[in-house]
Amino acid sequence: MNSVRALRRRAGRPRAWEAVLLASHVVGYLGAVFLVLSPVRAVVFILVQQGLFGLYLGCSFAPNHKGMVILAAGDRTDFLRRQVLTSRNVRGHWLTDFLLGGLNYQIEHHLFPSMPRSNLRRAQTIVESFCRRHGLTYCQTGLFESYAQALRHLHRVGRTPCPAGA
Repeated sequence: MNSVRALRRRAGRPRAWEAVLLASHVVGYLGAVFLVLSPVRAVVFILVQQGLFGLYLGCSFAPNHKGMVILAAGDRTDFLRRQVLTSRNVRGHWLTDFLLGGLNYQIEHHLFPSMPRSNLRRAQTIVESFCRRHGLTYCQTGLFESYAQALRHLHRVGRTPCPAGA
C-alpha cells in the first residue's frame, strides 16, 4: 500500500514502468498463490507469510536503533554525528551479512544510502577509523547482544511510568 501511495505522490516523474512492475508483482503473487492453493489455504498462507516477513524485518531493523540516542526534533547535530550516534552496527560474518541484507552495517548504510551493500563491510573499517580519530562513539556489537540491548531498552521503557495526563 505504501508503494502505491509513493507512486501517487511522485506524479511529476514518469513512473509508468514502476506502476506496471508493481501491478505485475501483485497479480503474479496472488495469482500463483490462489492457483496452487485452495482459497482458504491461500489466505492462511498469505497471512502466515506476511507475519513471518514482518517478524524477519523487525529482527533486521530493531537491533540497529532500539536503545540508541534519540535526538530532539529541533536538534542541530550534524549529519555524520546524527547517523553514528543513533545507529548500532551488528558485527558478524558473511552469514550475518546475508541474513540481514547488509543492514547490519546500519551506520554506513545511513551515511551512504546508495552504496551497494557488498561495499558496506569495506566502508565500515574506514568509518570506524574516522570516528575513532575524531572522538565519536561508534557502537558495534554481536547479533545476540544487539537483541539483548534492544530488549533491555524496551524493558526499561516499559517499566517507566507514564507522565500524568498522558
